[in-house]
Amino acid sequence: MSFSLLSLSSFSPLFSFSDSSSLVFRTAINSNLTCNASLFNRNNSNYNVYSSDKSCRLFYPPNYPSMSIGTDSNFYGVSDKFLKATSDELEAGTDEEDEDEDEDGEGRVGFAETEEDEHEHDWGPSALPERWDVLGLGQAMVDFSGMVDDEFLDRLGLAKGTRKVVNHEERGRVLRAMDGCSYKAAAGGSLSNSLVALARLGGQPIGGPALNIAMAGSVGSDPLGGFYRSKLRRANVNFLSAPVKDGTTGTVIVLTTHDAQRTMLAYQGTSSRVNYDPCLASLVSKARILIVEGYLFELPDTIKSITKACEEARRCGALIAITASDVSCIERHYDDFWDIMANYADIVFANSDEARTFSHFSSKESPISAARYLSHFVPFVSVTDGPRGSYIGVKGEAVYIPPSHCVPVDTCGAGDAYASGILYGILRGVSDLRGMGALAAKVASVVVAQQGTRLRVQDAIKLAESFAFHHRSSNIWSDVGSDQISSM
Repeated sequence: MSFSLLSLSSFSPLFSFSDSSSLVFRTAINSNLTCNASLFNRNNSNYNVYSSDKSCRLFYPPNYPSMSIGTDSNFYGVSDKFLKATSDELEAGTDEEDEDEDEDGEGRVGFAETEEDEHEHDWGPSALPERWDVLGLGQAMVDFSGMVDDEFLDRLGLAKGTRKVVNHEERGRVLRAMDGCSYKAAAGGSLSNSLVALARLGGQPIGGPALNIAMAGSVGSDPLGGFYRSKLRRANVNFLSAPVKDGTTGTVIVLTTHDAQRTMLAYQGTSSRVNYDPCLASLVSKARILIVEGYLFELPDTIKSITKACEEARRCGALIAITASDVSCIERHYDDFWDIMANYADIVFANSDEARTFSHFSSKESPISAARYLSHFVPFVSVTDGPRGSYIGVKGEAVYIPPSHCVPVDTCGAGDAYASGILYGILRGVSDLRGMGALAAKVASVVVAQQGTRLRVQDAIKLAESFAFHHRSSNIWSDVGSDQISSM
């Protein structure tokens, strides 16, 4: 099967593609051929898509699966799946990825499931597991990740290494500036990175049964929402929240410079608006561990949902974990974070700056001091300190975890990967804090040594096998002294 984009004036191919997983349409073919569709026509032999000036046409073989299309849209095709996206959201990038990334959609610049495929993998009521090992409550964001230089950031007035919440117009301005750059699209978000890594670490019964991982959150009924749900399912993370009617799925632009620093621009859409409804309450009641992403604290109504979810999780005997997510987010919602942490949290994940912000410590204070301080209030505190290592705080003390050596390529997702290692250690019953920390540090180093935020399947299997000796039945939580935790 092949595809050709033809000029109607000459009927000579402008672009031809074979039916393979690397198939991607590029916009900006030239100033006159951007394939902005205004007419869709199917005849007995072809699907025909005309541009607005009818200067190009896309011919399809008969019986080709349905596509999502509309006016003023750019098209990006990957095999038999299509995504409709407005031109200020998805200016065409290049498609450079490895085989594993294809598995969960990372690297695919815009494609969506057909209606048939959208429902093919849905969990029916009878297929749902009785318990979820981990349920994540977080922002569901589609990531656009690209490599840029410092000049690019300066030109757009972006401070390197920061995270900024942007509006629709600012997002469009940055994506337009990225036209011609190489970038990837993935079902992202900080928490989903951790959940995918955890699902891959626990995807096979190595040292225990395969883990059931799920996520709840908010995506729109737009094509990006379908993209997000589909790609998480393919990564064995079950996104169980229904799409929000007329909602807009959030996006994050991740700009990584050659010194491995990342600058993040978040367009939230409906992703921070999570309602506590009977469906979410039912999911929480079946979770062994509930992990809440700190970015959800951005909206007051969602904080109410977080509180109700934590109350239900505590009532049902689940562990509750909180991710710090971002210093500026903590500063804006300091009291809300502490209200949840002090009353509900069993585990807190933070980096050194976030831990100091929680503790009201200056930048001169060491991260080990922050880990010790926070562990007076939360039974288990994980504090990462980049290439300097990490700390696990328990009962006012802290254990130092040396870093796992690697050559850094992209630091984006390092903390997310570390958290997945901690959770995996908990669920597999790792026998000591240092062993758990070493596992987490190794998972993080593997992700830092690659381009992209997701732990690859083959790496996850190797990691799980190498830590198989931790799978003996033991109770790490005797070191923690929390009845809530030891009850697992």
